[in-house]
Amino acid sequence: MNIIIGNALKQGRNILSEMESKQLIKEIGIQTTEMKLATSKEEAVKFSEETGYPVVLKVASFDITHKSDAGGVKVGLKNGAEVSRAYEEILVSALKYNPKASVQGVTVQNMVKPGVEVIIGMTQDPQFGPVIMFGLGGVFVEILKDVSFKVVPLNRRDAHSMIKEIKGYRLLQGYRGQKPVDIDYLENILLKLSDFVDKNPSIKEIDLNPIFAYPDGASVVDARMVLN
Repeated sequence: MNIIIGNALKQGRNILSEMESKQLIKEIGIQTTEMKLATSKEEAVKFSEETGYPVVLKVASFDITHKSDAGGVKVGLKNGAEVSRAYEEILVSALKYNPKASVQGVTVQNMVKPGVEVIIGMTQDPQFGPVIMFGLGGVFVEILKDVSFKVVPLNRRDAHSMIKEIKGYRLLQGYRGQKPVDIDYLENILLKLSDFVDKNPSIKEIDLNPIFAYPDGASVVDARMVLN
């Protein structure tokens, strides 16, 4: 069993932190943002300077799943003063949103360039077992539910057809002068995640959303995993 998953289960947790989730997907070769956990505003400023501005700050709490709803996310911070202020505002907002929440601190991560937003996830189907999901991210998945599904394990043909099946596939091909995204790289993410899920049956859910897709790769901006 993976060390991160094993430690969480030993601690009686079935939800992995964003940092733990990103570490797992990084270990299997999926590009993601770098993160550090700050437990004071001074530490947040220090980590931000080490990372390089602009940075993103997010509340770190197992009790707050939807960080944005809790006012727990600040983006585009350009200097130490902004980071220090954002750190305090995040803690106040998070505890106002959930006064009983246990907050470990605030994560500091590099801010990546925007791209076409996609979502990749996994859930356990009662009949078929682990199922991988792919779709456009943002409002497309929330409102239009433009997603496709395949049962684990995936092969290259499965991954390719998943991407082509969604209604918004034209956006990935390049739309109104935009460059097409790296479809091969997205297929590789699907295949790596499928293999990871196949080897780790203790995982119940995975949510990689958003993933910014580029003409030359992609980067996972947010990640969440739930264990059985």
